[in-house]
Amino acid sequence: MSSTRERVCALVFFATLRLCATFSSKTGFRHSTILDAHGKYKLRWTYDETTITFQTEVETNGYIGFGLSTNGAMALSDIVIGGVEKGKPYLQDYFADPNRKVHRDAQQNYRLEYGMENKTHTVLVFSRDLYTCDRNDKDITEDTVRVIWAYHSDDVGRSGPRYHGVNRGRKSLRLLNPTIAANISSDTAFFTLQNLNVPVPSKDTTYWCQLFKIPQVPKKHHITRIEPLIQRGHENLVHHILLYQCDSNLNESELDLGHECYHPNMPDSFLTCETVVFAWAIGGEGLTYPQHVGLSIGTPIDPVYVLMEVHYDNPDLQEGVIDSSGLRLFHTPLLRRYDAGVIEIGVWVSLYHMLPPGLQEYISEGHCTQECLRESLDHEMPSGVRVFAVLMHSHLAGRAIRTRHFRNQDELQPLARDDHFDFNFQEFQYLKEERLVLPGDNLITECKYNTKGRSNMTWGGLSTRDEMCLSYLLYYPRINLARCESLPEINGQLKFIGVKEIQVPVTTWPFIIKSPKKYTNLTFTEAMDKFKWSKKRGKAFNEMVLQLPMNVRCSKRGQDEWSIQGVIVSPPEIKSEARPPLTPCSKASEAHRRGILLLVLCSVCLVRIWIPLSL
Repeated sequence: MSSTRERVCALVFFATLRLCATFSSKTGFRHSTILDAHGKYKLRWTYDETTITFQTEVETNGYIGFGLSTNGAMALSDIVIGGVEKGKPYLQDYFADPNRKVHRDAQQNYRLEYGMENKTHTVLVFSRDLYTCDRNDKDITEDTVRVIWAYHSDDVGRSGPRYHGVNRGRKSLRLLNPTIAANISSDTAFFTLQNLNVPVPSKDTTYWCQLFKIPQVPKKHHITRIEPLIQRGHENLVHHILLYQCDSNLNESELDLGHECYHPNMPDSFLTCETVVFAWAIGGEGLTYPQHVGLSIGTPIDPVYVLMEVHYDNPDLQEGVIDSSGLRLFHTPLLRRYDAGVIEIGVWVSLYHMLPPGLQEYISEGHCTQECLRESLDHEMPSGVRVFAVLMHSHLAGRAIRTRHFRNQDELQPLARDDHFDFNFQEFQYLKEERLVLPGDNLITECKYNTKGRSNMTWGGLSTRDEMCLSYLLYYPRINLARCESLPEINGQLKFIGVKEIQVPVTTWPFIIKSPKKYTNLTFTEAMDKFKWSKKRGKAFNEMVLQLPMNVRCSKRGQDEWSIQGVIVSPPEIKSEARPPLTPCSKASEAHRRGILLLVLCSVCLVRIWIPLSL
């Protein structure tokens, strides 16, 4: 009797799993990730122009919590809680107030599509509009979003969901990042760039770097796809991977040597690896080049050496972890029409890029000037180049980045933007439509920083405590332009804090201040730190820096430069700025505002008509 019951239960269990799998395949979830460190909470999602659909699969028979947060905190988050109780699925829309208290939302915008549970797991499928026009909901945009999650062994009771304890967390994702189908055949050649038995330190964050040489090919090939090779079980340990192109004249004795990145003792050759070729972050699925574009290897101007940087995220401080993750690069001798290129634009990485402490917001602008684009494009591609993906990059103080595009002093819509930037989540964003960049255009990488918790200046540099403000543009056809950047002139910055004279000749770096007396024999960085900064002074410094003349960086591959390199130019005059595209909610709000205005005008007209009649 018991064996018959067990067979029946098994049949029901597997039938339920098949039903769930069938639902998932019909829905066509294009994205997936694991949210927790132990693989107990899996998330899948897909979206169209108006709606997003999620599937949560969690190792629990109680409730599942899922939410969207601006900063990863519970306060002011948009939450949905659901489960399956006595065979019946349920789902409720909640929100958290500023004190982190959870309330049921009067406007229920999440729709339950499907739910099931077995002895160990609960699966929920639910959807909602990207824009609900509910002030308690978060709009779902192309920005980075902090997904918060939780689960409990019990279902939601009459008094509401019980506290989840340690079964909670957060993860940064870009839910609406467009994708390109891989379409890689099984016989496509590939090579791997893979770490070998890296001992991951027992600390929260580690950046591990290793040099590799690109395998030789008999003739030119195109790389068509780059995808992550994450060691099984380390899906939450490996947080992101960056691949940099290095100087082609490296000492091969340093090949295959691994070392912590940004460490004082790391090999000098690591410092020559500056141009990002590829970026992957957790939740990403690799980079597929468009059908008409490929990354060239095998010619004299192609990458020979690359540096792979792996970010290990180990918040539980696990010990004895050994990792062998890396990348797989697919390539073909069947050449595509165009070679892909990468241009680094933004603020030239230097100590002359500086951020005062204690500020809620500080804005830096790095210009890819019209002078640089005109000289390089006129010489190599007068018809312009087409950008198809962008990676925006800053460090720990970064809060938002825009890659702005100007033509004839008028601003077009940004190439890319992220108003909720997260340093620990960086990957190339595909553009919905390729963007043409012409000779004489101007590009500005705008970074917003928060230095409120810092007591000293933040400097431009390679360390994560230093700062950068960069965009990497993937484009075609490839031209001989590697960097198009700017740097604010230093004299105006020194004058702001009262520096009158520096010691000449300059024999040390950072250089030494001569006068006034309070700064004598201090380096300019020490003088900047000694200045008594305040919020008012920091804001005034920021406004001044944005108007300073700037030094142009316009470099070719290797050590060569375009003639405009080093020239001092003024920031461009801007005639018009782009307005953000209207959302369904802003359109409705505008229509409502106009309706009220019309009613007011009609009322005024009626009053003007009524008064003479009454007289």
